[in-house]
Amino acid sequence: MSGLIALLDDVAAIAKVAAASVDDVIGQAAKAGSKAAGAVIDDAAVSPKYVQGFAPERELPIIWRITKGSLRNKLVYLLPAGLVLSNFAPWAIPPLLMLGGCYLCFEGAEKVAHALGLSKGHEDYPDKEITPEDPAHLEEQKAAGAIKTDFILSAEIMTISLAAIPPSNFWMEAATLATVAVMITVVVYGSVALIVKMDDLGLAMANGGRLTATRALGRRIVKAMPGLLKALTIIGTAAMLWVGGSIIIHGLEELGYGTLGHLIHDAASAVGNVMSISLQPSVEWFAKATMDGIFGLALGLVLIPIGEKLVTPVWRALFHRSAKA
Repeated sequence: MSGLIALLDDVAAIAKVAAASVDDVIGQAAKAGSKAAGAVIDDAAVSPKYVQGFAPERELPIIWRITKGSLRNKLVYLLPAGLVLSNFAPWAIPPLLMLGGCYLCFEGAEKVAHALGLSKGHEDYPDKEITPEDPAHLEEQKAAGAIKTDFILSAEIMTISLAAIPPSNFWMEAATLATVAVMITVVVYGSVALIVKMDDLGLAMANGGRLTATRALGRRIVKAMPGLLKALTIIGTAAMLWVGGSIIIHGLEELGYGTLGHLIHDAASAVGNVMSISLQPSVEWFAKATMDGIFGLALGLVLIPIGEKLVTPVWRALFHRSAKA
């Protein structure tokens, strides 16, 4: 009997350790995932465009297809690559983060410049193939394009998350990074599915609601959707510039060039000191985030000519050639 009790005690102790480990993984995943906010918000803001022009009954299947591709990107390709870097080449993570930060600054600044009429953005280019009219082929093409775009954003999300994970053993890092991958994918594409179907829900409520209030709410939802999508785009762009700028500034500090980071920190502290004690932390954070975003915008504007004249043509040439092969 005493042996059985001892065994049950051991099982209970193991269960407690396992539960604590699960809590640690979820907690670390939540903190690490929050660091990738800019790329996550932009992913959610950009993704609805991939189902535009399709019949309503095809929207959710396309989103599900992109979701599976996103999970494959993160879990099959990026997770092993991230673990290899973390354990065998940790020195490569800061440069990769800074490269990803430059990408976020470039994308955010390009959207701002395009909105102001200063850049062509991602408009069609002369060598682009004409999209076929066959709906099945078009759906295949749209999903494939979305998954390619997701790979770039997922790489940035996973790299930022990996850098935010506290030092731990291999399996804890793997579990945390996998949790981040699944959590972020579910949040992003769950939100995309909700956004995409909100107008259909509003239309159904407006046309078929039994109560006047239900029909009125449905009409308001339909009218609000264009504004919501525009707001998401603006928030996503601002978040990209903020996160990209902060990544570059932090990377410069790690490389021994901390002057800019110290100036921003001191300026944000000065702004916070003007406010009351209760508001000081929030105002200081907002001031720092704003200055990081302004720096990200300035850097992105410098990178636009490089991206449009050099990087983008090479990228398109490579994919255009591989598509023909």
